[in-house]
Amino acid sequence: MTIKLMATHTILTMFALLMAAQFKSISSTNLPPKDDQDLRLAMEEMQKANYFTFVMLLNMLPLDPKFLANVTFLMPNDRMLSKTVIPENAVSSFLHRHSIPSPLIFEHLLYIPTGSVLPSLMPEYLMNVSNGGGRRTFVLNNVKIISPNICTVGSSIRCHGIDGVLNPESNISLHTCSNTMVPVPPPPSLVAPPPLLPPPPPSPVPFFSSPEDDFPVPAPLPADSSQHISGSSKLSLGRKMLKSMATILVPLMIGVSI
Repeated sequence: MTIKLMATHTILTMFALLMAAQFKSISSTNLPPKDDQDLRLAMEEMQKANYFTFVMLLNMLPLDPKFLANVTFLMPNDRMLSKTVIPENAVSSFLHRHSIPSPLIFEHLLYIPTGSVLPSLMPEYLMNVSNGGGRRTFVLNNVKIISPNICTVGSSIRCHGIDGVLNPESNISLHTCSNTMVPVPPPPSLVAPPPLLPPPPPSPVPFFSSPEDDFPVPAPLPADSSQHISGSSKLSLGRKMLKSMATILVPLMIGVSI
């Protein structure tokens, strides 16, 4: 009898341990990962602002890594979503269409000028911006932002309430956007400076210097000065000849007269 009781007690103990291990594994599997903290905080803020249907859509999908951080949700209110038919297989595309891949508060959006284009998490779906400069005048495609800055507690998730549902078909294509984008010149600090030109080669030094470099050349005389010098020299020569002839002729003439 004692052996049977001990065996029964052992079996019950093992069964209890197995059940506890199984319960622990199930509990650890159902625990949300730690990196979804910002998303859980944002969903709590959505519920406080009565956006229950949008939270329900987020909970319908497996945890999407694109929703964990660096995202801005554009949320239609419950009344608008109650009028919208969203098939179960279209929930993911609906949420991606209503998400901007960057955490933007409303004050940041006001810096975006009219005519700009914002991307969404849905590939090739773009949102055209019409910025009236204030609340209820900021329009994305066909909807207005009417309840800005609902999600602000988390560090990388923002959300705003909008007055409608974004049309599934965008009237902007990537081809049109690329044709209308204006290229932005790089800042001056990134522009490469022009190449420096090499200095000119030094002038060659001559092996022999010309005589003009060592001896100054006298200035040329005027044309009439040469004529004046030649005339005076002839007059002086004639006087010398007359003087010498007089010296010879005078004694001769005295001797003949005697």
